[in-house]
Amino acid sequence: MATGRTHRPATRSRGIPEATVARLPLYLRALTALSERSVPTVSSEELAVAAGVNSAKLRKDFSYLGSYGTRGVGYDVEYLVYQISRELGLTQDWPVVIVGIGNLGAALANYGGFASRGFRVAALIDADPEMAGKPVAGMPVQHTDELERIISDNGVSIGVIATPAGGAQQVCERLVAAGVTSILNFAPTVLTVPDGVDVRKVDLSIELQILAFHEQRKAGEEAAAAAEAGTPPPIRSTAASRKGPDGEVPAVMPA
Repeated sequence: MATGRTHRPATRSRGIPEATVARLPLYLRALTALSERSVPTVSSEELAVAAGVNSAKLRKDFSYLGSYGTRGVGYDVEYLVYQISRELGLTQDWPVVIVGIGNLGAALANYGGFASRGFRVAALIDADPEMAGKPVAGMPVQHTDELERIISDNGVSIGVIATPAGGAQQVCERLVAAGVTSILNFAPTVLTVPDGVDVRKVDLSIELQILAFHEQRKAGEEAAAAAEAGTPPPIRSTAASRKGPDGEVPAVMPA
């Protein structure tokens, strides 16, 4: 079975823009749902709505894959699933290690979607000696002393960091030194990596702050519309007006 250490996706060599690469998983998710419902073909307009993009952008993205659909028929769902999966490197096995098996790391280990999308959790690793040997998601947790050996033995090129911020950079450096070239970072810190190493950062607090911005903007628009119409503004629960068990919740979430 092929592993991530010997096979890499062809997207960069084929000149597919990064923005298109970022949208391919959205298309794949929508197409997979159609496939599960045994839908044979889909129009660009229907697929664009399902993926949350406009149809012109979708057709442009698919042109980079060499897929143009059939006029009056649309796109073959199964073939597109294969094309996008191949382009993303999901037609092969990608062993992954998760470092940091706290609440978040354990939740990631228990996520059932990895295997169906081409990823195999090869090892769970934690620095706490008391965690060593404990089963999480049916796998024994291994100590960080074994990190380099685990990466070498399993041919790992993708690492997931779910540690506290203070230890994330050191873990990152050990992963890179051991041969990992792609990192998914859940730690609330920015990692420094050498050229040739890709990092994707997932920060839930930032995403919530962005949603808070949009909620605040919508509240302002509703208040302005109400003032123009001469009606009382709608009542919205805001961070500034809510109370928690320790009193007022601050209007700005700390970083």
